[in-house]
Amino acid sequence: MPPLPRGIPTAALLLIALGLTGLLASQAAMTGAYQRAQAERVLRDYARFAAESYALRAAQRLFYAFGPALEAVARARRGAGAALPAPAALATGQPEPAAALLRAARLGFVLEPGGALRTGGADEAVLRPWIADTVAVDTRRYGPGWMFAVVTGRPAGEARLIVYRVERPSRTVVGLVVPPEALHPSLAAAARAPLLPGALAGGVPPDSLGVVIVRGAGDSTLFQSVPIAASPYAGRAPFGDYFGDLAVVVALHEASAGRLVIGGLPRSRLPFILTLFGLSVALFGAALVQLRRERELARLRADFVSGVSHELRTPLAQVRMFAETLLLGRVRSEEERRRSLEIVDQEARRLSHLVENLLHVSRTERLGLRLAPERASLAPLLADIVEAFRPLAASRRATIRVEAPADVVAPVDAAAFRQVLLNLLDNAVKYGPEGQVVRVRLGTEDGEARVAVEDEGPGIPAPDRERVWRRFFRLERDRGTAVAGTGIGLAVVRELVAHHGGRAWIEDGAAGEGGGARVVIALPLDRGEARA
Repeated sequence: MPPLPRGIPTAALLLIALGLTGLLASQAAMTGAYQRAQAERVLRDYARFAAESYALRAAQRLFYAFGPALEAVARARRGAGAALPAPAALATGQPEPAAALLRAARLGFVLEPGGALRTGGADEAVLRPWIADTVAVDTRRYGPGWMFAVVTGRPAGEARLIVYRVERPSRTVVGLVVPPEALHPSLAAAARAPLLPGALAGGVPPDSLGVVIVRGAGDSTLFQSVPIAASPYAGRAPFGDYFGDLAVVVALHEASAGRLVIGGLPRSRLPFILTLFGLSVALFGAALVQLRRERELARLRADFVSGVSHELRTPLAQVRMFAETLLLGRVRSEEERRRSLEIVDQEARRLSHLVENLLHVSRTERLGLRLAPERASLAPLLADIVEAFRPLAASRRATIRVEAPADVVAPVDAAAFRQVLLNLLDNAVKYGPEGQVVRVRLGTEDGEARVAVEDEGPGIPAPDRERVWRRFFRLERDRGTAVAGTGIGLAVVRELVAHHGGRAWIEDGAAGEGGGARVVIALPLDRGEARA
């Protein structure tokens, strides 16, 4: 089996690492959710305990109010005629809780076993039918030994409570109709006591720890200790059989949760975990991109090694062959000897040019690039470079035409400028057809010296005109051809031009797209020249 590409095992390991990260993130999220759920359960248990404790205290206080008040109504029944006195008239001489209840009561009543109803107080027309119907039904649950019973309702849309007791053995019912406000003193006094033991609450005042809400029939609110919204950490407890539908809800403030749970209420770590997982996904994506780039770089380097080998092999074979011809004396004339020496010189120049590019890449990567620009006239430099290149151009029967005015002066590093022009001329001759005309033009524009090298080859497609400046990049159309190349010539050109403070780009040739390529470099002019 062929070996797997190098990047696949690494990508697989990264994917496994990402999966493990996701698993750990999910476990952390589940653990955090479980811890919070446990803490909330503890808080609800505390709230339920507080509600039961409050219900017990409030029931005791209400007992001391209801008992004497009902006894006062029973005594009035025995001494009154057909009508009962108003409850407020019975408050004299009663203990304060009972006196306050009687003063606040709306109506006192006596319901005989035969159904006769006597009342004394206000709102008789509204309350009498409700008393007769409600008490007749509720007394069925009245247990032996009960001291009283409570019924809640909303006659005429207003909350009211019936507090009654059944006299033994006559089965006569005596009671009071009171508004919820009549219970507030007793309920508020019970709410002022600690809701939780000091070891749990840490001395926090009850109104800072939570809110107490007393509810009646239909879950209507009859009393609330503080005017704030309830929290999700609530517990409910009934007052007991005596009190019918009365129940208490204690809701602990979210702000107090940290004082009740060791370590405080765990905060949700989900946003943090999702952020970390998102970063892991981003890093995974970045690693895949780097693997892809590494794979592309490996391919480009393989192409580079292949191209360099091809470029070295051809001139070396030529040098070796003609050197052997000269050494063995196989030349038949002076003309053949001279021709052999010219070919050896051409191929040596080509090798020297290739080695210069390779050394430039190596020096740039290891030490950086250092240039020493000096003010120079570009026309003579250009002429010398072209003249030195003509033997290489002649190997492909190419003609080089130069248009260079003598008044163009710019600060350049002569060796770097020479390498730039040799690379451009070499590409023009290499990728153009045999017998072509390569045009080299020098001019000025927008305060820049511009050198353009134009060939008659197939040109460079517009989408690839930026990518060809990258190291080791070669066009797909050239990889399967006999045209050798390393993919570093244009990269060297742009680097050297950039170090001069200039720029380089590619245009269509004179014949338009597909009719040659024009490579242009622009260098800053000498300051005095630019001002002129």
